[in-house]
Amino acid sequence: MKSDIQIAQECKMVNVEEIAKKIGIDPNDLEQYGKYKAKVNLDVLKKLKDKKDGKLILVTAITPTPAGEGKSTVTVGLAQGLNKLGKLSVAALREPSLGPVFGIKGGATGGGYSQVVPMEDINLHFTGDLHAIGVTHNLIAACIDNHINSGNELNIDITKITWKRVVDMNDRALRNVIIGLGGKANGIPRESNFQITVASEIMAILCLANSISNLKEMIKNIIFGYSKDGKPLKVGDLKIEGAAAALLKEAIKPNLVQTLENTPAFIHGGPFANIAHGCNSILATKLALKTSDYAVTEAGFAADLGAEKFLDIKCRKAGITPNCVVLVATVRALKHHGGVKELSVENLDGLSKGIENLEKHIENMKKYGLPVVVAINRFVSDTEKELKFIDDYCKKIGVPVALCEVWAKGGEGGIALAKEVLKALESGKDNYKPLYPLEMSIKDKIERIVKEIYGADGVEFSSGSKKMLATIDELKYSDLPVCISKTQKSLSDKASLLGRPRGFTVVINEIRIASGAGFIVAMAGDIIDMPGLPKKPAAELIDIDENGVISGLF
Repeated sequence: MKSDIQIAQECKMVNVEEIAKKIGIDPNDLEQYGKYKAKVNLDVLKKLKDKKDGKLILVTAITPTPAGEGKSTVTVGLAQGLNKLGKLSVAALREPSLGPVFGIKGGATGGGYSQVVPMEDINLHFTGDLHAIGVTHNLIAACIDNHINSGNELNIDITKITWKRVVDMNDRALRNVIIGLGGKANGIPRESNFQITVASEIMAILCLANSISNLKEMIKNIIFGYSKDGKPLKVGDLKIEGAAAALLKEAIKPNLVQTLENTPAFIHGGPFANIAHGCNSILATKLALKTSDYAVTEAGFAADLGAEKFLDIKCRKAGITPNCVVLVATVRALKHHGGVKELSVENLDGLSKGIENLEKHIENMKKYGLPVVVAINRFVSDTEKELKFIDDYCKKIGVPVALCEVWAKGGEGGIALAKEVLKALESGKDNYKPLYPLEMSIKDKIERIVKEIYGADGVEFSSGSKKMLATIDELKYSDLPVCISKTQKSLSDKASLLGRPRGFTVVINEIRIASGAGFIVAMAGDIIDMPGLPKKPAAELIDIDENGVISGLF
């Protein structure tokens, strides 16, 4: 069986100008990076402002497991399937981070015959967006320490600097560091931290900004720390928001590529959903809506993370209304949630126990007033009885369901799902509403998400979190939405609790104000924003030959 990279390298890509023409974008509005990838000028959105938006389809998934769910694969395959039916469809995805690419999770370009290409470029440096975000973030960090070293006019309390440094790599050795060693000429010694680039507030801002001026204003409003008298300090106080925005002048432009079947795809921005808000950029999503009849987008990890944040943060910020949710499930993952170890062996009992996880995610998405379609992403080890079990279960509770074979068959394998999605869109049952009103207190917003979406009995706030809740009220940031950072491996905040956990309490250890991005971050359980590499990282398998052909990249 061919690997993903072999399949991708054998496909026949067309020039990105041809991809642009398919969706009405003039080649003069492209800034090409070679033949197959390009930046799209922001003027295109202005030109299309009076054009009616297409339908917005959100692809999410059940709680992820080591067995895999294939959410990005289904997103690509559904867009291809819609085009097979003669519908103009565009995919909108996030950019991969180098951390998981060289670690264990993998990239974000789909798989099998439902991939975006050129997959090697997209999974590696692509058009340099993540590098620009990292440099911008670290410019702010450098200016903070330079300001302290140059007299500290802002009276910065070095024990209360909340702005970390970033690197786009899994590197646990950088989680806690001491900087400024080596004498006065090298700065003021202090403790600091690194986080992975995709967890940066700059990444969130890039994905939530709607123009360069808006981007600059959001950066200006970032709180980087506090003065010795407790006053919050912002990037605007350092007078560097213009320089920071200048570094992002190209990165803010969405990237246009194609699928294996030459379906247009926008790939832009890449915040993780377990430690950030998990959605691609507003600009890319809006471009997809303006240039197609059906925009298919995805949100990171499961519906309790990416989809919740998409629906409660991104949609509000962008002023967009989703029309349908596709919930990806697999036989293997549901058996894993049912406590099964041998996932390749038929086990209806384990499947019946694990399907509670699917049940909870369906309930959650319906709370937003949206029609839900379940996509059973088929694996070769699935038996007919197991597939029928999930199909029967969904029909019993009145949820449309389709077998999805896009990994093996590309767009052809997504036609059944595409037809079910079209039926759901035509039903007129989409009545999107957020989970909570913005007027609600931050504490109550957290509790609503935790109880309604995770299924917990309640929330326990650390003493530090309680103090920050008071600070948020004092600084008048209570009307912001909430981004909860927690494990992606469970509906709860404990990775070991599979299926549909009950009778648990979520612990909020830390609360951060992301005033630039415009949301409050609540850190739950033992979540960290700088992952580590596994014992055998994927980097050991990746190679390149004399002709520049890469191997081992999935």
